Amino acid sequence: MNHPLMQRFIEVAGRIGAQRHLVAIRDGFVAIMPLVIIGSIAILINNFPPFGSFDLPGILNGIFGEGNWQKVGGSIWNGTFAVLGLLIAFSIAYNLAKSYEIDGLSSGLITAAAYIMLVPETPDWGLSFAWLGAQGLFVAIILALVLTELFRYLLQSRLTIKMPEGVPDGVARSFTALIPASIILILVGLFQALMSHFAEISIFEWIFNIIQEPLQGLGNTLPAAMVVSFLNHLLWFFGLHGTNIIGSVIEPVYLPLIEKNLSLYQSGVSAFDVPNIVTKPFLDSFVFMGGSGTTIALLIAIFFVIRQEKNHPYREVAKLSAPAGLFNINEPVIFGLPIVLNPIMMLPFILIPVILTVTTYIALATGIVPKTVAILPWTTPPILSGYLVTGGSWRGIALQIFNLALAVILYIPFVVAGIRALKQRMETR
Repeated sequence: MNHPLMQRFIEVAGRIGAQRHLVAIRDGFVAIMPLVIIGSIAILINNFPPFGSFDLPGILNGIFGEGNWQKVGGSIWNGTFAVLGLLIAFSIAYNLAKSYEIDGLSSGLITAAAYIMLVPETPDWGLSFAWLGAQGLFVAIILALVLTELFRYLLQSRLTIKMPEGVPDGVARSFTALIPASIILILVGLFQALMSHFAEISIFEWIFNIIQEPLQGLGNTLPAAMVVSFLNHLLWFFGLHGTNIIGSVIEPVYLPLIEKNLSLYQSGVSAFDVPNIVTKPFLDSFVFMGGSGTTIALLIAIFFVIRQEKNHPYREVAKLSAPAGLFNINEPVIFGLPIVLNPIMMLPFILIPVILTVTTYIALATGIVPKTVAILPWTTPPILSGYLVTGGSWRGIALQIFNLALAVILYIPFVVAGIRALKQRMETR
């Protein structure tokens, strides 16, 4: 594993993972994820199907009054998914500015203000929720990166108002940002006026048509999902955090896809009939069970193969890793077995998730299993997650069980090979 090409790959991937702007995008999405999850769960509760005589929306409406609970869920949606682009604009700008050790709050506020300036107006002079939400994500990302860099340049150019010593820090920072903020917002206003006059289309519509919509269409395909799964696990195999490295690239693509499903599900469309197959919960709930590599299946395979030797090293690692693995935390097994740079485990760790991506895609595309209509905390255990992300369908549980069983069967030969290799190493000592 010390081949020069491998070393070069690790170095390049490590640099990409640490690239300042990609890290800011990743951290920006991570920061708003609690709001996304809350909005998703609110809509899921609003539309949760009856389970026998148990009708959750009916019970809640009985407590709060008919239709009142749906208003609560709708309000939560308006404060989360409906303004997703605005939240991301602020969050990414804030994180990028903090990485430069400049005023993150001012940068975030300036970007949020500029974003609102660019949002198309409705006929009654309101702001279009269509572009405040997920459809505006790419504009939010570009705007946050460009305006934060401009803000940093203006600060370094000394185009600021210096306050005397003794002035509170908050007041001093606000005056320091005053001139840069004025310049930036004037430039954004001029840009908006020129776009309206010459292009007769908003920057949101232009970016969406040219970049975002084609990427979302590509991301919702099986080949793209297989590539994402493959790259994620290839990076993890070399000890790099694949989820973090590719997260900044796939989040802007997959988040709008689940948002579209959620929006339609909120309006009464069945989970079978929503359009998008490949989403973030598609991967989290049906492929990354137990964490990257579907390692909960690896732990089950170890317990199945090693039933007699209670103190076997593999079994000891599996026992220590199992509690965390149930909540999709798998660093103990990745670094404890280890899987990282272990040639025996390379093939199953990388290819099993790709295979499960195919089985999951087929199940959802053919209508055997409903599509995903909810985002859950990534620590939600399998079985529960399969039920919830499909809108409360037992078919989601069945697909998870099928995928887990298939993964266990595929892992078993490699567990056996790993045990034999470990035994040979111990005998030669």
